[in-house]
Amino acid sequence: MLVQEEARKRAGDRWQESDLVFTTRNGTPIEPRNFNRAFEAHCRKAGVPRIRVHDTRHTCASLLAALDVHPRVAMRILRHSQISMTMDVYTQIPSPETRKALDRLNQSLDGTAEA
Repeated sequence: MLVQEEARKRAGDRWQESDLVFTTRNGTPIEPRNFNRAFEAHCRKAGVPRIRVHDTRHTCASLLAALDVHPRVAMRILRHSQISMTMDVYTQIPSPETRKALDRLNQSLDGTAEA
Protein backbone atom coordinates (compact mmCIF):
# COMPACT_ATOMS: atom_id res chain seq x y z
CA MET A 1 0.00 0.00 0.00
CA LEU A 2 2.27 2.70 -1.26
CA VAL A 3 -0.39 5.40 -1.02
CA GLN A 4 -0.95 4.66 2.65
CA GLU A 5 2.80 4.56 3.31
CA GLU A 6 3.13 8.03 1.80
CA ALA A 7 0.20 9.28 3.89
CA ARG A 8 1.78 7.77 7.01
CA LYS A 9 5.07 9.59 6.32
CA ARG A 10 3.31 12.92 5.69
CA ALA A 11 1.19 12.61 8.85
CA GLY A 12 4.16 11.82 11.07
CA ASP A 13 3.14 11.75 14.74
CA ARG A 14 -0.48 12.51 13.85
CA TRP A 15 -0.85 9.09 12.12
CA GLN A 16 -3.21 6.70 13.91
CA GLU A 17 -2.43 3.08 13.09
CA SER A 18 -5.35 0.84 12.11
CA ASP A 19 -6.08 -2.17 9.93
CA LEU A 20 -8.29 -0.11 7.62
CA VAL A 21 -7.65 0.01 3.89
CA PHE A 22 -9.14 3.46 3.32
CA THR A 23 -8.41 6.16 5.87
CA THR A 24 -8.16 9.90 6.24
CA ARG A 25 -4.75 11.50 5.75
CA ASN A 26 -4.09 10.85 9.47
CA GLY A 27 -5.04 7.16 9.43
CA THR A 28 -8.44 7.61 11.07
CA PRO A 29 -11.64 6.06 9.68
CA ILE A 30 -13.35 8.01 6.90
CA GLU A 31 -16.74 9.38 7.89
CA PRO A 32 -19.42 7.67 5.76
CA ARG A 33 -20.90 11.00 4.63
CA ASN A 34 -17.50 12.19 3.43
CA PHE A 35 -16.92 8.92 1.59
CA ASN A 36 -20.35 9.17 -0.06
CA ARG A 37 -19.68 12.76 -1.15
CA ALA A 38 -16.36 11.75 -2.69
CA PHE A 39 -17.95 8.72 -4.38
CA GLU A 40 -20.71 10.89 -5.85
CA ALA A 41 -18.13 13.40 -7.10
CA HIS A 42 -16.22 10.60 -8.84
CA CYS A 43 -19.47 9.33 -10.42
CA ARG A 44 -20.24 12.84 -11.72
CA LYS A 45 -16.72 13.25 -13.07
CA ALA A 46 -16.90 9.86 -14.80
CA GLY A 47 -20.34 10.67 -16.22
CA VAL A 48 -21.98 7.60 -14.71
CA PRO A 49 -25.33 7.51 -12.90
CA ARG A 50 -25.26 8.25 -9.19
CA ILE A 51 -25.78 5.13 -7.10
CA ARG A 52 -25.42 4.28 -3.45
CA VAL A 53 -22.02 2.89 -2.49
CA HIS A 54 -23.80 -0.14 -1.05
CA ASP A 55 -25.27 -0.89 -4.49
CA THR A 56 -21.76 -1.72 -5.68
CA ARG A 57 -21.83 -4.78 -3.40
CA HIS A 58 -24.92 -6.07 -5.22
CA THR A 59 -23.25 -5.36 -8.55
CA CYS A 60 -20.13 -7.21 -7.44
CA ALA A 61 -22.18 -10.26 -6.38
CA SER A 62 -24.07 -10.33 -9.67
CA LEU A 63 -20.91 -9.93 -11.75
CA LEU A 64 -19.22 -12.76 -9.85
CA ALA A 65 -22.23 -14.99 -10.55
CA ALA A 66 -22.21 -14.03 -14.23
CA LEU A 67 -18.51 -14.97 -14.34
CA ASP A 68 -19.38 -18.39 -12.85
CA VAL A 69 -17.40 -17.73 -9.67
CA HIS A 70 -18.30 -20.37 -7.09
CA PRO A 71 -20.92 -18.98 -4.65
CA ARG A 72 -18.73 -19.79 -1.62
CA VAL A 73 -15.92 -17.71 -3.11
CA ALA A 74 -18.34 -14.82 -3.72
CA MET A 75 -19.57 -15.19 -0.14
CA ARG A 76 -15.99 -14.81 1.14
CA ILE A 77 -15.28 -11.83 -1.12
CA LEU A 78 -18.41 -10.07 0.15
CA ARG A 79 -17.62 -11.17 3.73
CA HIS A 80 -21.02 -12.71 4.32
CA SER A 81 -21.43 -15.34 7.02
CA GLN A 82 -24.35 -17.06 5.27
CA ILE A 83 -24.47 -18.24 1.65
CA SER A 84 -28.18 -17.37 1.57
CA MET A 85 -27.33 -13.68 2.10
CA THR A 86 -25.01 -13.77 -0.90
CA MET A 87 -27.28 -15.72 -3.22
CA ASP A 88 -30.79 -14.68 -2.17
CA VAL A 89 -30.28 -11.02 -1.29
CA TYR A 90 -27.23 -9.78 -3.19
CA THR A 91 -27.07 -11.79 -6.41
CA GLN A 92 -29.16 -11.37 -9.54
CA ILE A 93 -28.41 -14.33 -11.80
CA PRO A 94 -29.10 -13.64 -15.47
CA SER A 95 -31.06 -16.15 -17.52
CA PRO A 96 -29.36 -17.86 -20.48
CA GLU A 97 -31.35 -15.55 -22.79
CA THR A 98 -30.10 -12.50 -20.91
CA ARG A 99 -26.53 -13.77 -21.16
CA LYS A 100 -26.89 -14.30 -24.91
CA ALA A 101 -28.29 -10.79 -25.35
CA LEU A 102 -25.47 -9.29 -23.27
CA ASP A 103 -22.88 -11.25 -25.26
CA ARG A 104 -24.36 -9.92 -28.49
CA LEU A 105 -24.37 -6.38 -27.09
CA ASN A 106 -20.74 -6.76 -26.02
CA GLN A 107 -19.77 -8.01 -29.49
CA SER A 108 -21.64 -5.11 -31.04
CA LEU A 109 -19.84 -2.59 -28.86
CA ASP A 110 -16.49 -4.26 -29.54
CA GLY A 111 -17.14 -4.22 -33.29
CA THR A 112 -16.89 -8.01 -33.47
CA ALA A 113 -20.58 -8.70 -34.14
CA GLU A 114 -21.48 -10.54 -37.32
CA ALA A 115 -23.49 -8.41 -39.74
